[in-house]
Amino acid sequence: YGCFLNWERTMIDIGANLTHDSFDKDRDSGIRDAQVAGVETFIITGSDVACSHKARDLAHQYAECCYATAGIHPHHASDFDGDVEDAIQELLNDDKVVAVGETGLDYFRDLSPRAAQIFSFERHIKLAIDNKMPLFLHQREAHKDFLPILKEHRDQLGHVVVHCFTDTEQALFDYLDLDCHIGITGWICDERRGKHLIDIIHNIPDNRLMIETDAPYLTPRTIRPKPKSSRNEPSYLPYVVTMLAELIGCSEADLIKQTTINSEKVFKLSAEYE
Repeated sequence: YGCFLNWERTMIDIGANLTHDSFDKDRDSGIRDAQVAGVETFIITGSDVACSHKARDLAHQYAECCYATAGIHPHHASDFDGDVEDAIQELLNDDKVVAVGETGLDYFRDLSPRAAQIFSFERHIKLAIDNKMPLFLHQREAHKDFLPILKEHRDQLGHVVVHCFTDTEQALFDYLDLDCHIGITGWICDERRGKHLIDIIHNIPDNRLMIETDAPYLTPRTIRPKPKSSRNEPSYLPYVVTMLAELIGCSEADLIKQTTINSEKVFKLSAEYE
């Protein structure tokens, strides 16, 4: 694993579902609490048309710290049609929208027919290619279909982020072979579900690693004392950093530095990468 230079820097949460209605009453304080905890920047995930519009609007409301993605989660893929595609394209024209997604395949819940998921996924890939934008991906128990679709188009795509990675070692190697970036959440802090992930995390190169909360989901189980609410908060991102740094064998400051550089580069959050 590549060595980092010692360097303090605030964190970037590349996947926060701040449009979720659980944040409607205290979104301001949630963002402030996260900033106090060292989370400087948030990328708000869009998961359907209404959510993507809300993510865009919040990115403008909190312009000093927030950006957004625009896309249709595979759960909502059955809603994808020409009008939806036009709406996503319009959102991608906004300078606060920094990626296409979240999109991909989810065969764990199968809330949309698999054929509809594949169609939506392929149309999002085309949007990312046409707009020369990063692709923000979701994959759960669908690797056998997901990989060949991504592989077919990879040469035409720019940056690709496999968000909230929880899959196998082989899937990890497959995505790294395609030069994908890997987003790690509080799943890594779950000694029950995250055990296999703990064993393979050291295989992610330093320049491919990103951190995220996926708030309000996947609250780190390492928080002490245990929070009263089950809602995950962007302010809990340091718990992901602590676990990752321990598993990789580097300082938290070094991990923060590298994941910040990676995120700024992929999503063009700094003028240096525009």
